Amino acid sequence: MSNQSSMTEFLLLGFSDVRELQILHFVVFLVLYLASLVGNLLIVTAIALNHRPHTPMYFFLMNLSILELGSISVIIPKSMVNSLMNSRSISYSGCVAQVFFFLFFASANFALLTIMAYDRYVAICQRLHYEMVMNSGACVQMATSAWITAILNSAIHTGNTFTIPFCGGNTVDQFFCEVPQLLKLVCIDSYLSEVGVIVFSMCLALSCFVFITMSYVQIFTTVLRIPSEQGRHKAFSTCFPHLTVVSLLVCTAAFVYLKPTSSSASGLNLLVAVLYSMLPLMMNPIMYSMRNKEINSALSKWMCWRLFSKNKMSTSPSVAISFSVSL
Repeated sequence: MSNQSSMTEFLLLGFSDVRELQILHFVVFLVLYLASLVGNLLIVTAIALNHRPHTPMYFFLMNLSILELGSISVIIPKSMVNSLMNSRSISYSGCVAQVFFFLFFASANFALLTIMAYDRYVAICQRLHYEMVMNSGACVQMATSAWITAILNSAIHTGNTFTIPFCGGNTVDQFFCEVPQLLKLVCIDSYLSEVGVIVFSMCLALSCFVFITMSYVQIFTTVLRIPSEQGRHKAFSTCFPHLTVVSLLVCTAAFVYLKPTSSSASGLNLLVAVLYSMLPLMMNPIMYSMRNKEINSALSKWMCWRLFSKNKMSTSPSVAISFSVSL
């Protein structure tokens, strides 16, 4: 890219210059990262190895967990390394890669949440046609379209951002390479070339949000017509985890991208960025696994099988030794 010849690195915003606080930031991020990593890996493992939860909802949930594993691995490890090494730098190519993959995982995540809203709509509002509409081929096509759309959106957005010349230095007012903060560094006369891509991305996000909203309006209308209270509770419980994750993601992201760029301090920007980049990713395994009996059952069976296998392997040598001694 044309900028690479004149700029070799960016300087990210640190959480603190005090060494003790940098170590604390590393420890806190490590705990949060490992919690999200383990939670999403357990969901993927439980769905992949268990034969029961292979319905469309669990297929999309496994895809969502894979995307969240990638999303949290794009920005958190680099921030942890910088705090541990008392550094703020990220290479130009590293910043490009971070922007591309963060936009890719975020776009695919939101697209997949939109598909999951449609899945809940069909399951509740069109129950008789659910198996025909949400067959395995249709689920694979919808998931693939989400991934491909995210790749195209990320490639266009990243390529256009880094072909604009930077005239405002190389200090990014964020703990990772975030597009709104990078745009503060570009030349003013070149900023208009990014407007079209921003409008395109916002139209995609707004379309997904409108589709999710319309789906849930139809869902709530249908659920409220269910005569039994137990039936209404069961229908709402299947939508609650998805609706919570979507609401959290939309609210935090909207605050970041719709607020004026100069209206808040760096500390507030960091706090909000942590919320929208990490909190929804941690809520997914909590909301879907703790409130879902099939996921809990699959995890329990898998863990029991692993413990049984280890115990069997540990007792086999002792049995063989005792048998040889007796001979």
